[in-house]
Amino acid sequence: MGAVMGTFSSLQTKQRRPSKGQLYVMDYAPRQNKSDKIEDEMEMATVCYRPEGLEQLEAQTNFSKRELQVLYRGFKNECPSGVVNEDTFKQIYSQFFPHGDASMYAHYLFNAFDAAQSGSVKFEDFVAALSILLRGSIHEKLRWTFNLYDLNKDGYINKEEMMDIVKAIYDMMGKYTYPILKEDAPKQHVDLFFQKMDKNKDGVVTLDEFIESCQEDDNIMRSLQLFENVM
Repeated sequence: MGAVMGTFSSLQTKQRRPSKGQLYVMDYAPRQNKSDKIEDEMEMATVCYRPEGLEQLEAQTNFSKRELQVLYRGFKNECPSGVVNEDTFKQIYSQFFPHGDASMYAHYLFNAFDAAQSGSVKFEDFVAALSILLRGSIHEKLRWTFNLYDLNKDGYINKEEMMDIVKAIYDMMGKYTYPILKEDAPKQHVDLFFQKMDKNKDGVVTLDEFIESCQEDDNIMRSLQLFENVM
């Protein structure tokens, strides 16, 4: 579970300027003619989205204005239109895990970032989640993580939901883990932690049960603090 928790904050590292020669996923491959370029500029003018004022975001998050400026430059670098859809989100996230398939985990993560379920993530959505993951209290981080696992948003985590998330994480890490994982490792992982978290043995994990179980696990508590001083 500690390794699971640690992956939630990895997306923020994308805000660092890519090294020279790194491929930008938003780059156009073919050379455009003049008419295509004009059409693209007209489309961008139509769909371009501008976020709320930095002062308002500073008041709503745990970031300073300077930190928000850095984050916004990185966000716009990858998403010039000001919003990111799920396909682009998957492309960006998959760059962190070249030896595995991150598409399913990125799907779940995108839905957690897209709090309004609008089908796109604005800068405000991105920075609000990042604020919790990097600077939030232990309860805020665990509540956000619970929401990630609660796939059908009914207020409970069942065993199937936990299995879906854990399997997506194993797929994301790929075949090059060491030591090599057994094929039934996700099921064993889920059985162990679900048994530990389902305190009253009713077949589901509530938010209170989830928070209590995570707070009892030293590895999870350490992983929640790993990224606090990243920026």
